[in-house]
Amino acid sequence: MDARDVPETIENVYGSRSYATEYSKLDWGGTYHLIARDLPTILRENVPPGHALDFGCGTGRSTRLLKDLGYHAVGMDISEAMVTIARDLDPQGEYVVVENGNYSTLPVDKFDLILSCFPFDNIPTAEIKLAILQDLRKLLLPAGVFVNVVSSPEIYRHEWATFTTAPFPENRLAQSGDVVRIITTTFADSPVCEDILFDEASYRHLYNQSGFRVVAKHEPLGHNDDGVEWRTETTIAPWVIWVLSGNS
Repeated sequence: MDARDVPETIENVYGSRSYATEYSKLDWGGTYHLIARDLPTILRENVPPGHALDFGCGTGRSTRLLKDLGYHAVGMDISEAMVTIARDLDPQGEYVVVENGNYSTLPVDKFDLILSCFPFDNIPTAEIKLAILQDLRKLLLPAGVFVNVVSSPEIYRHEWATFTTAPFPENRLAQSGDVVRIITTTFADSPVCEDILFDEASYRHLYNQSGFRVVAKHEPLGHNDDGVEWRTETTIAPWVIWVLSGNS
């Protein structure tokens, strides 16, 4: 599939109330444990606690993690359904709904840290990804850090503690920019999620275009002592954690 064939929006479950309710039940178990295990150390090594924006906060799981780590965190999302649940789960937290591409309600040069856990998996085109990165860079302080947690292309080709891609063998032929499908096995009714595969070379090009500098790239693997019944996670990384500087 040519990148031009990817629709501006794709059919998905992320914005529905029923999906938001199921999503709110996710903790940092299973395959997600790899992020919860490694992210605190990565953040501690790159940006001390300060003002943080959780871009695409969903139901607030990552926002609450930031707060637990000592950051003054604001969660933002384009899904009213997700943010409503985030506020219910964390009444003392700060959560905002923004229109897609309109971050004018957020302060410029404010944040020490912007964290994004998974939203870039679902942004349809490289052009839209680039525009969002350029806007997010404006929200960072000059010495600010952007941490972008994304799915590895391999997550769509294997079986995992928390996900299955077995019903979608076509994923194995997908190229960067193609639509891929995955199912979270812990969800009721196992809804199909559509994402956009984006490989390392594509991300590096995108970061360079947007003025970000890659500081580090982490690919966490499962350990035998993690207390999780791993499937593929000990040999293939399902996630990529990019650490980016706004000072190019």
